[in-house]
Amino acid sequence: MGFFSRLFGFENNSKEAVASSVLKGGFLVDVRSASEFKTGSVKGAVNIPVDNITAQIDQFKGKESVVVFCRSGNRSRMAKTILKDLGIQNITDGGTWQSVNQIILKNKK
Repeated sequence: MGFFSRLFGFENNSKEAVASSVLKGGFLVDVRSASEFKTGSVKGAVNIPVDNITAQIDQFKGKESVVVFCRSGNRSRMAKTILKDLGIQNITDGGTWQSVNQIILKNKK
């Protein structure tokens, strides 16, 4: 992790961590807007835009593992921080939805 990443708390989890969370049946959450979600996402993912996480917190409670992702990784980092601040544990920042999708497809073989 680079200096600025550590300084500002930006960290994407490793591909191994994402794969582990996915294989454990992680709750897949696309935190982009509804219109972005409609253009494509990860199979089985739910759409909870980052701005709606606080209002939708009950959907995260009791989940053993949560994987959040978006278009570029910025909103997923924000989502992870929000969820941690709200007491949700075992959150994996998957970065981009395409990266999470590739990991899922690779691990289904």
